[in-house]
Amino acid sequence: MGSSAVTPMPATVTSLTTGERSGLNLSNLVYEKRGAIAYVTVNRPKVLNALNGSTWQELGAAFEDARNDAAIRGVILTGAGDKAFVAGADITELAHLTAVEAEASSRVGQSVLDAIENLGKPVVAAINGFALGGGCETAMACTVRIAAPHARFGQPEVRLGLLPGGGGTQRLPRLVGKGRALQLVLTGGMIGAEEAHRIGLVNEIVPATELIQRAEAILLEIAANGPLAVRYALEAVNRGMETTQSEGLALEAAYFGLCAGTEDKREGTLAFIEKRPPQFRGR
Repeated sequence: MGSSAVTPMPATVTSLTTGERSGLNLSNLVYEKRGAIAYVTVNRPKVLNALNGSTWQELGAAFEDARNDAAIRGVILTGAGDKAFVAGADITELAHLTAVEAEASSRVGQSVLDAIENLGKPVVAAINGFALGGGCETAMACTVRIAAPHARFGQPEVRLGLLPGGGGTQRLPRLVGKGRALQLVLTGGMIGAEEAHRIGLVNEIVPATELIQRAEAILLEIAANGPLAVRYALEAVNRGMETTQSEGLALEAAYFGLCAGTEDKREGTLAFIEKRPPQFRGR
């Protein structure tokens, strides 16, 4: 996938699964940092990495840590094992929720995914199997989605007498269009990686053994650019999607002006003139 020319990742790994360094108490995730990349792995393979309440809370805590760590330039999100990215909500927990509890649970999931989408740093979803329900919604909140050939996608909530509650009714039509989104949501059916790629739900299909390597290559390519420019570009796209085009253009111009006042812009333009690699400092 063109990743062979990318500088290898440093060998040093800081494991945060026990919370010894970060203060996080994680039992459903593996959270590591290698160089400028944070790795978040949903680690419940016996239930196909299904999302329960505590896993949602841990995801929020891990991404908050990644957001606040200036050394981290991007995040890779994946699932443990080779069967599932995230197969959906934990149905045994969901079955016992009251209407009030279900609405509150939906808002928690939406809040975590909003934080992932608006992290200010790119997040690559390395989709290594089933991405159903809350798993598909989690993938859609990421900046880039790459999938193994055996990955499967869907929003099957209607088959349980429910509808998507983690942003699926909103992000899916924005990504693939209203008609395709409604067909997936209303039938509750699944599609494979090839179809997901064809309709724009997935950016790339990558051999399963190369998923993490390709995700690293994407993040390292992004990390070579000005970090403030990356952050403002993410904000311009995300916020612009919620406005009219004219409002989005005004927003774009404002962010363009912010970038123009940074040291990174001065360094980037000077480096171009001097025909040398830029040394961005994020300020």
